[in-house]
Amino acid sequence: MKVIYLTREYPPHIYGGAGVHVEYLSRHMAQLASVEVKCFGDQHAPSSNPSVQGHPFVPGVFGGNPHRAAQALMVLQTCMDFNGAPLEGDVVHTHTWYAAWGGILAKLAYGLPLVVTVHSLEPLRPWKREQLGRGYEVSSWVEKCALEMADAVIAVSGDDLGEILSRFQVDRHKAWVIPNGIDVEHYRPAERRGFLDSCGIRRDRPYVLFLGRISRQKGIGHFLRAAQQLEPHVQVVMCAGSPETPELAGEVERAWNQLVRERPHSVWIREMIPRDAAIELYSHASVFCCPSVYEPFGIINLEAMACETPVVASNVGGIKDVVIHGETGYLVPFERRSSEDPEPANTEAFAHDLAQAMNRLLADAELSTIMGQRGRARVIENFGWDRVAGRVMEVYEHVTGAGTASAHADEQDLDPLRVAAKRRSLRGR
Repeated sequence: MKVIYLTREYPPHIYGGAGVHVEYLSRHMAQLASVEVKCFGDQHAPSSNPSVQGHPFVPGVFGGNPHRAAQALMVLQTCMDFNGAPLEGDVVHTHTWYAAWGGILAKLAYGLPLVVTVHSLEPLRPWKREQLGRGYEVSSWVEKCALEMADAVIAVSGDDLGEILSRFQVDRHKAWVIPNGIDVEHYRPAERRGFLDSCGIRRDRPYVLFLGRISRQKGIGHFLRAAQQLEPHVQVVMCAGSPETPELAGEVERAWNQLVRERPHSVWIREMIPRDAAIELYSHASVFCCPSVYEPFGIINLEAMACETPVVASNVGGIKDVVIHGETGYLVPFERRSSEDPEPANTEAFAHDLAQAMNRLLADAELSTIMGQRGRARVIENFGWDRVAGRVMEVYEHVTGAGTASAHADEQDLDPLRVAAKRRSLRGR
């Protein structure tokens, strides 16, 4: 079988969880099939498996176009470039709305079965209008078209699937739940501290860690409010860059400056960092905080848990499938402002609850250690990439006719871990 992946992100140009997902999925899928990756950028590795072909933006085409509209239109142009040469394969698999238009064209122009993995949903990210302007209407339309015409839709969590089915006309029997995975050999506790020392992170103080993009989705403002309520001796380490808009960048800068006045030992790492540096940060943190207001899965929590760090996270989306409250960390109650606005109904209460959960772990080193160890054990048992790739291959076999409909019908349970256990039981008969 030959599989074609269409994606915005691919190494070395990765800035979010979707890019990490495609990197590892394509690598493990290459052990089962021939894989071709088409991505945004200048990557070029035509002879490998996976083979890789980057397609850079051509901004000159949109000279004079308002910036926000041009962003969305350049995405569509790049997806057309994906299809410039005939796509030759058995199935095309898209990741995020940025690549969805390419998948739509591949299905229509070349008759390829279309698989779509949902890493996030535009209706649940209304703040994207700040970044894209009217381009948000374009991204929302493209996403809707791709999901409703796909031969298979992969949700990364049960909550993610529920949102897809409630908001789009997607046949339940075309939908699958397959969680993200992680490389537990790479993500593991690290003894080294060279990167921490170079950043000025003190060895004589425990620290809490936030690591992610400067995005409203990631709840960075809520983290900074919670950080003001931590015990005075605790360091705050924030590794955050790539702000979505100048306005958001200004908000975060002002909140950080206020925090530093009260906690001068705080450290903000402003650039995107290599993976090994991130592992070092995870490994020595007393607590990892994930205050996302919307998270279909939250692969970053797997990364922290694999490094034996307990997690304090908002009780939203796919995070509930990863973090076990009271065992591998704490899930903080979260009530949406409305069905269309994922921000918390009470921001002060949410920040207070985040701080309280972090302080609880900071005050009990033994509990923190136990939860960290449980977290890594859970990741090893349930979230290996080989398992993920095997399940995705079943989807490909299903949409190409190589599999059977009955095998899929047995798996209409929304909990991916129960699904895996059920399959093992069936195979053992």
